[in-house]
Amino acid sequence: MTHVVVLGGGSSGEHFVGALRRLDTEMRVTVVERLLVGGECSYWACMPTKTMLRAPELAAAARHSDGALSAGELDVQRIFAWRDWVAERDDASQVKWLASMNAELVRGDAVVTEPGIVQVGDTELRYDRLVIATGSSPVIPPIDGLDAVDYWTNVEATETLEVPGRLAVLGGGPVGCELAQFFQRVGSAVTLVQGDTRLLSRVDADAAELVDAALREDGVDVRLGVRAQRATSNSLLLSDGSEVSFDRLLVATGRKPNVGGLDALGLEITRRGIEVDERMRAAENVWAIGDVTGIAPFTHVGKYHARVVAYDMDGRDVRADHRAVPATIFTDPQVAMVGDTAGGRSARWELTSVPRLSTYERPKRPGFVKVVADPERRVLTGAVAAGPESGEWLQQLTLAVRAETPIDVLLDVIQPYPTFSEGVFFALRALDLDL
Repeated sequence: MTHVVVLGGGSSGEHFVGALRRLDTEMRVTVVERLLVGGECSYWACMPTKTMLRAPELAAAARHSDGALSAGELDVQRIFAWRDWVAERDDASQVKWLASMNAELVRGDAVVTEPGIVQVGDTELRYDRLVIATGSSPVIPPIDGLDAVDYWTNVEATETLEVPGRLAVLGGGPVGCELAQFFQRVGSAVTLVQGDTRLLSRVDADAAELVDAALREDGVDVRLGVRAQRATSNSLLLSDGSEVSFDRLLVATGRKPNVGGLDALGLEITRRGIEVDERMRAAENVWAIGDVTGIAPFTHVGKYHARVVAYDMDGRDVRADHRAVPATIFTDPQVAMVGDTAGGRSARWELTSVPRLSTYERPKRPGFVKVVADPERRVLTGAVAAGPESGEWLQQLTLAVRAETPIDVLLDVIQPYPTFSEGVFFALRALDLDL
């Protein structure tokens, strides 16, 4: 019987098990997980952070109801209780689900001692096929004195019951921006330190500018173009000579792939992660999926990889296609993007000129939808939006990019009125490709 060992029981590993079992009920499957089945996303990332952000977002929305709705005082302990109900940090139900999939669970740290053999403590697992779904971990920058500071990463920030009086956030990526906004809105005095000259370095600059303005409006002290040079137990010395005092320090300076214990496989591992081909193969009978590949560090991408690998194991001709990877940053305003937004011909439409926004809030806040097209092929290559629930309504453009839907067809799509989706039509029309 073919034995498949899955290293990592997070979202990607779990999804692979489910996808494989829909195709094959006979293979023996063993999942190795060192912490909780369900992984980072379920307990310390996507699910708890989005829950934490929701109530403060509702309170902020109430302030934009033209006085028709008063924003009550936030009960932060109730927010934390809601978070802990969602991210209960008990994987009993996930373990039960694995058992229902006829998958064995082995807990512990895995080491591949030689191709075909995984050692987990005293347990030796011989495999025919190996799926590496070990995820990623926070990057901790080499700052003098930081090792002596009791700092937070996303893990501690999503477990805490404390609202620090002063919170310093290192890093202006999605995690840093989301958590800076949350803690500022529930009572912390937040200082965000970003080495780059703008926030959200890998995101459309116009969208990043709106997030910057929103954080500053909330009261976040945003420091751009400076780096932390030294840390003490309660302060950071920055490269411009200034000092930031804090009661808590949150380090949100990126992620790195978890590739320990894999040396015996002889894989090609770069700074980004494990190199794979279009079928997510890393070596003979070895596949890698999700964050550990560094392709796109999103739960939904890891699940997509999992399906590709399950199909590949089943002998189907499949190849991963990353041209239309959607992503959402759950700040307020929300930022959504898909595909390649560099080059080509672009057009932008302001949400303040979309009727839905007048019915949604007053005073109206700025937002936009931008589309990017290949004018020769007359298809979209990318899109970005900043505004209410943009991660929901921009998804139609994920399909458009992936399917290479002709722009004249997109213009002929009937958008419901009044919705933010109308902005998609207006932006497409503004491309002016003489259609």
